[in-house]
Formats: sequence, C-alpha cells, structure tokens
Amino acid sequence: MAEKIRIKDIAERAGVSVGTVDRVLHDRPNVSKPAREKVEQALKEMNYQPNMYASALAYNKSYTFYLLLPKHESEAYWEEIEEGARKCEESKRDFHINVKINFYERSCEESFIEQGKAIVEEKPEGVIVVPSSLEITRAFTDQLHELNIPFILLDSYMPDLRPLSFFGQDSFCSGFFAAKMLMMLAFKEKEIMLMRQTKNGIVVSKQQDNREVGFRHYMHDHFPSVKINVLDLPLNGSRAEFMKMLEKYFATNPDTHHCITLTSKAHIVGDFLLKTNRRDVQIMGYDMVEKNARCLREGSISFLIAQHAYMQGYNCVETLFRALVLKKKVTPVNYMPIELLMKENIDFYRRTQL
Repeated sequence: MAEKIRIKDIAERAGVSVGTVDRVLHDRPNVSKPAREKVEQALKEMNYQPNMYASALAYNKSYTFYLLLPKHESEAYWEEIEEGARKCEESKRDFHINVKINFYERSCEESFIEQGKAIVEEKPEGVIVVPSSLEITRAFTDQLHELNIPFILLDSYMPDLRPLSFFGQDSFCSGFFAAKMLMMLAFKEKEIMLMRQTKNGIVVSKQQDNREVGFRHYMHDHFPSVKINVLDLPLNGSRAEFMKMLEKYFATNPDTHHCITLTSKAHIVGDFLLKTNRRDVQIMGYDMVEKNARCLREGSISFLIAQHAYMQGYNCVETLFRALVLKKKVTPVNYMPIELLMKENIDFYRRTQL
C-alpha cells in the first residue's frame, strides 16, 4: 500500500507553508506564481494523487443539475429515467447534488424552447437533455456552451452539438437488430405491419426515426420482397381511436401476422390483439414497462428490446458528478446494451441494475 502523503510533507519539499499548499491544492487565490510553481513541482516529484472525494466534501459546494425530458404517461420509459436519476441524486446527497426535472411536449417545439429558456435562466452547473429536432436543440445547447454549462445528451445522439457525453442505444443498430429478430419469426410472411406514433404523419422522435432507418436497411438487404404496411397512430390519440384504427387495419389486412413498433407502445397493439382474441398475430416492441411486460407474458407481444432506462438516468447524473465535482474525465459516448426479452427470460430481467 502506498504511503500517505501529508500536506506537511509537500510543504517541506516545496519550502513553503502548509497554508500555501492547501490553497494550491484547492485552487484558492492569494498564492504567488513562484510559490505555486514550487508546490506543483513538489506534487509532481512526489507523485501526489489527491483524494477527490475528500476534497469535494471539504469544499462544501452545492450543484444543481437539470434534466429536460418529454412529458409522459405513468409507467412509461421516461419514468424509469427519472427513477434512476433520483437514485443517483440520493446516493450523492453528501455532495449537495440537486436534480431538477423540467418537461416539454414532444410534439411541440415551442414547449422545448420555453423549457430550455427556463433552464438557462437558472444557470445550473450541468444539464441532461433529451433532444428535440437538431436545429431547435442546437439553439439551446449553443447557449449552454456560451455559459460553459456542460450537458449530456440522452436517448438521441447528435455529435454536432458537442455534448460532454451521450447515453442511449445505437438507434440504427437497434433497428437493424429488431428487424433481424422479427424475421426469425416472420421469415415465411409476405407482409408485416410497422406501427409508428406520429404527429401529422411525421415521426417526432429522432431515435424512432433512426431505428426505422436501421430496420428498413435490414429488410431491404435480406427480405426485399416482404411488404411493410405502415400504420401511423396519432401521438396524442385516445384508446378508443387506436382500437378503431387497429380494427380497420386488420379487417383490411387479414394476412398480417407479425407486427413491430420501434417505440415503447407495443402494448397498444398487444392489448387490442388480446381483446379481439387474435391469437395468430404478435407484435414486437421496445422497453420493459409494465403494460408491455403483461402483454409479453400473455403472448400478444413476441419480443421486447430493453434499453435499461433506469441505468441511463442514473449514469447521466453520475457522469455530471464525476466531471464537475470530482474533476474526472468521462467517456464521451456510452451505448447501452441491446437486450432481447421474451416470455421465457422476462422474470430474470433486472430493471434497476447498474
């Protein structure tokens, strides 16, 4: 075990007072340039490694991190993000970490702009943001750069925005993988159904959009003759509206036996299939939320791809903590595992694993 280096030892080596060493170690003022250089040279010669946890605790500074998320329903994917972020906040309570959460309407760019403005006005130490469109998000992150506020992108990776870090799946690879898993079941089919959630016929989630690119890439290369029937459900539609649209779809397309959605809303179709007793049809989707898990157990959902939302929320706060409080370098791109869940292994999935 390496011998502990005391401030007194550093002071003797540098030929300065203990107070001067303390001011240099904590980057405080009132130290002359020659004295600072002597201390820094002594630290280098002695291979001094500071205890960043002890230093951060001694500094007694408070930190506010903002998390900007889309508004969501209870039990949704985003709720697990929140839960993970709160758990990390709790684990860092001794360091005075405070996580605040703002929400925006995903289908409304003005809502994102408004919430972003509110965050900028607070001048927090760090921000975690689920992006809107590239240009709208850029206007927000440019302001953060101007104020030297580091930010993490969550869910959708936009490298041009120069974030401190990113957490989420590789959306293209995820969509490619989803298509491959679906076609293990549907390899004899002439058509499949792709259910999307849109506003005015437009996919508002960049992540969902990129998954579809990966999905179609696989289908084009391996199953070019399979017809992809697209069913767009309105983003803010009612359950009754969904049921009516699904009834019409299956009445018109009785040969569809396998469906996929690149969102967390597979249970919309799954519940419809159970209610109408269509046991020869299944849908594949994303996220281990409770409604999806129930449909998976009851057989209307074939597969789910887990994104480890809890882990993402926790690690985003942890990364800001490491960068800002402990002054550590952090990993710039963190792709989450693409984990396939089915009826046989769902009970072994640990939602809150880190």
